[in-house]
Amino acid sequence: MISYRNMKKKKIPSKYLLAVLTVVCIVVIFTSLVFGISGGPLSDAAGYVFVPMQDGINQAGLWLSDKANDFKTLSEVLEENTALQEQVDDLTMQLNEIKLDQYDLEQYQQLLGLDEEYSDYDKVAASVIASDTSNWFSTFTINRGKKDGVDVGMNVISGSGLVGIVTDAGQNYAKVRSIIDDSSNVSAMVLTTKDNFNVSGSLQSMSESKLLPFSELQDEDDEVSLGDPVVTSYVSDQYQQGLLIGYIYEIEDDPNNLTKSGTITPVVDFEHLQNVLVITAVKNSGEADIAASSSTEEQ
Repeated sequence: MISYRNMKKKKIPSKYLLAVLTVVCIVVIFTSLVFGISGGPLSDAAGYVFVPMQDGINQAGLWLSDKANDFKTLSEVLEENTALQEQVDDLTMQLNEIKLDQYDLEQYQQLLGLDEEYSDYDKVAASVIASDTSNWFSTFTINRGKKDGVDVGMNVISGSGLVGIVTDAGQNYAKVRSIIDDSSNVSAMVLTTKDNFNVSGSLQSMSESKLLPFSELQDEDDEVSLGDPVVTSYVSDQYQQGLLIGYIYEIEDDPNNLTKSGTITPVVDFEHLQNVLVITAVKNSGEADIAASSSTEEQ
């Protein structure tokens, strides 16, 4: 009995059929080229098959050529970008150097102005090389010492006025305690009224409001006003007279109704000290009193 499956005609796979047609077309083209046959059904058949193939090949070639050009253009752009970035980096570095030079120039101009303002005193310029605290220059070290004429008890100024006092000195360094340090207490005077009072160091107050507290101001006639300048007093044991400390920021009566207290705005930027001037004169010897930083007396 003959099986139905055997009766089915075997189909030729499409890939084989395509291969056969391709071979036939190649033979036809070869024959046409060799024997000069033009026209006719074979030539037409070859045209139908190979013209689209040629068009496809041409299109693929154009696409690849365009991509190659695009890749070349992109490469050139990247190279130009790299060159421009290098120029930007160079210009940025030059700008930073100019800003740094300008900042140094401003610092030197301030010191020069301060030197002229307190021309009655001999002074030595110094740079801050270390700070004992991270945020505020309450105590710090400068790069001048005894071999430069700097010694314990000498006043230190910067910016527009008083910074502090030298508490220790080596041959080539000195340590300074600023007026914002908690152990500092300066005899001050309101310049407009000549009234004396005390300015106390306070890191907490500086951290919270950038102000320094004062107390024991006797102002019976209410002559002291906000904004009045505050300088070191002539009764101070440790500080030269007339060094600017700051300006009255706020003032209020004490509970005893006899004295007043308040705060002042210091004229020195105690967050960014860099260069200072040391007045190479000591008002009083008092070296032992200065070293006792925990003392409640004026230091």
